[in-house]
Amino acid sequence: MVGINNKIMVLGANGMLGHKLIQVLSRDFEVVGTIRKGSDKYSEYPFFKDVKLIEGITADRFNTVSEVIQRENPDFVINCIGIVKQLPEAQDAIQSISINALFPHQLASICESTGGKLIHYSTDCVFSGNKGGYKENDFPDANDLYGRTKFLGEANYQNSLTLRTSIIGRELNEGHSLVEWFISQNGGSVKGFKKAIFSGLTTLEHGNILCKIINESPDLTGVWNLASEPISKFDLLDSIKKYYGLDITIESDESLVIDRSLDGSCFRNRTGIIVPNWEDMISEMYLDEVNYNI
Repeated sequence: MVGINNKIMVLGANGMLGHKLIQVLSRDFEVVGTIRKGSDKYSEYPFFKDVKLIEGITADRFNTVSEVIQRENPDFVINCIGIVKQLPEAQDAIQSISINALFPHQLASICESTGGKLIHYSTDCVFSGNKGGYKENDFPDANDLYGRTKFLGEANYQNSLTLRTSIIGRELNEGHSLVEWFISQNGGSVKGFKKAIFSGLTTLEHGNILCKIINESPDLTGVWNLASEPISKFDLLDSIKKYYGLDITIESDESLVIDRSLDGSCFRNRTGIIVPNWEDMISEMYLDEVNYNI
């Protein structure tokens, strides 16, 4: 399963992570993307012109997902579908259990039947954030619905790879992310939490690393932490402010104390993949050729 002939399917191709994986992966692989609806909306983005975009695929109608996987028969299925913590649906137990907990295991089963491999994204939110530096063998102690359902959804099979991680990046649709929110505050002031520690990656870097995994470590399975060097939310916002030239006052705040940073050393030692520093990742994100003002 190595080489340019690999066929990749990205589920949730228009989301914050999905569209960036489409952009990066389509440079080296044959890529198929799935979305719920509105494929015409994305025709203005050049990277979508290089992929087969299939609409009408939704996790809550699993038959649509299983049918498209069986029909397209991809070598890798990348799951970028999930209910994120910022949305009201994250408080809905039925939806959260169905999409975040059950759906990844259903995907692994379908991939097994077609001979494909599932790559699934979990989150640092499976941990409470009481101590930081979490390793793969630390027990996930999240006490909220989102964290618990994401933990239950971690696919750990012979044909699956789950990456525990966190992301920041730009969005094609209505922005709920940290970066879009922060950019929208230009001319104003925000709080920057000095004691809220983060070890995620930009979505662009996730794409770069996924290419390396597929090319260099295609047989990697199990649950692995993919993490950057920990950074405070204050310093993260300050770096974004600098590169994007934003006029925002960041007020230092130490009231929120939480550290969900992950220890990514096992992944680094196993794959040889080194996550860039934050200056490089933010600079690369800023210099990205995608026009997010379309």
